[in-house]
Amino acid sequence: MKSLFVVFAGLLLMASTATRADVAASRLSQISDPDTRAWWQATEALSSDAMTGRDIGSAGYDHAAALVAKRFAAAGLKPAGENGTWFQPIRFDDWLVSTEGTHIAVGQQALRLLHDLSVRPSPGMPTTLDAPMMFGGYCSPGTLGDAHGKLVICYGWRRAGHTTGGERLKAVQQAGALGMLSLADAGFTAEPMRWPVAYARDVAPVGAAAPVADHLLLAQLNADALAAVIAGSGHDAAQLLAAAVAGKPLPCFDVPTHFRAHFQLQHRVITSANVLGLLPGTDAAVAKQTIVVSAHLDGYGRGESVQGDDIYNGTLDDAAYVALLEQLAARRHGQGFRRPVLFAAFTGEEKGLLGSRWFVAHPTVPMQSIAADINLDQVRPIFPLDLLTVHALDDSTLGDTVRTVATAMGIAVQLDPEPERQLLRRSDHWPFLQAGVPSTGFVFGYRPGSDAERKYRHWYQVQYHRPQDDLGQPMDWAAAGKFNRFFYALVESVADGDAAPGWKAGSPLKPPAAKH
Repeated sequence: MKSLFVVFAGLLLMASTATRADVAASRLSQISDPDTRAWWQATEALSSDAMTGRDIGSAGYDHAAALVAKRFAAAGLKPAGENGTWFQPIRFDDWLVSTEGTHIAVGQQALRLLHDLSVRPSPGMPTTLDAPMMFGGYCSPGTLGDAHGKLVICYGWRRAGHTTGGERLKAVQQAGALGMLSLADAGFTAEPMRWPVAYARDVAPVGAAAPVADHLLLAQLNADALAAVIAGSGHDAAQLLAAAVAGKPLPCFDVPTHFRAHFQLQHRVITSANVLGLLPGTDAAVAKQTIVVSAHLDGYGRGESVQGDDIYNGTLDDAAYVALLEQLAARRHGQGFRRPVLFAAFTGEEKGLLGSRWFVAHPTVPMQSIAADINLDQVRPIFPLDLLTVHALDDSTLGDTVRTVATAMGIAVQLDPEPERQLLRRSDHWPFLQAGVPSTGFVFGYRPGSDAERKYRHWYQVQYHRPQDDLGQPMDWAAAGKFNRFFYALVESVADGDAAPGWKAGSPLKPPAAKH
């Protein structure tokens, strides 16, 4: 069996022939600023259709990883992966419920996987069912009675005031149910559920513990299918959904038809690698204060077709910001800051921050030497940049530096105005924060009722985790360039600063014995 490092070395040779993306209609002529143009050219290289969406474990991802390593090497970085390479390979279990061979029906009504229903694959999930159903409302603890042998339909409330996902799962387990069909909260307009979903997959490092409630069927039910699912119950689906959106009381009732399904569960072991490069520091006094700059290289890959397109390119999420890491490295061309800077293009973010979690648990530089992580994700330069949402803004002096750099550029900063979305916990800065490292990330901000808000909401409705997050989507080139310059200035300020970032007293994120 070939060494993983030999495989990745071969990919570097492949990348040597991919100096430019095969982009049918490059937009470089639209961009007047040379630095922004170079950044977008690198973005084109990473998110063209040739990369097939850079799914974890895919040839497209490996090709992109080799290209990033090639760009890091050309910029004068040093390999910071395993065994003197650019790569930190990780083996994963990949579980998929395939549309081929899967059959789902309620009574005589067929349900379509990925369009009407999506499931969480797991090793212990039931793959063949013929079960009665009940509607459990918000599935509050103690309200379901005896649900042994049943599937429970729960309204998946995401706002304050009713059950959380964990509470619903606990209630379903305590009632003895076979599983839970969750209806997405249509009242949670900040981030609405969209159908179809790309695929039904679950990926985890080889050897990881089984997922919670592995023996249950856990699924999302499209609200448009509710009427067919509860037909004959005497309840009106539209009225139930309207009451749920308003947070009004919901009934519990049995459904007269059975849920019958066979799920075609597939398993494979895949390998995917973080790409890591180091820009050594110039000041021995701060050599053990490494600054990490990170973005995720993986996207969704190929998935269920939307408007005739099945390649989920992930251009802004997050190829453009791996490209920005490449551009920062190229601008420095081996000239170090006072502190070392570790450039990290993580794998598996879209499957649960897998690459960054692995790196924090298995660091290729001493974890105690990491002073900060500046993460690039969720940025979205689609309208003018005069307001920036900053994660963990008030928790460490890193936030103070962000504020100083942004203010000098005419950019206001704010805390997340929608904390219920938990964006703080949904990107690769989070494992670093959990490990006690001051960290931050950014989202283009908007003012309520503005055109910027309209564009922001539209992006999450149309582009987010969709094939439409591609190279042809609307962009604000001036805003993109302004953010890039903000990032360059921030990294310089942190990496050359007098003191490393430190935690602030009273921060809920500050670890009990903070390192800094």
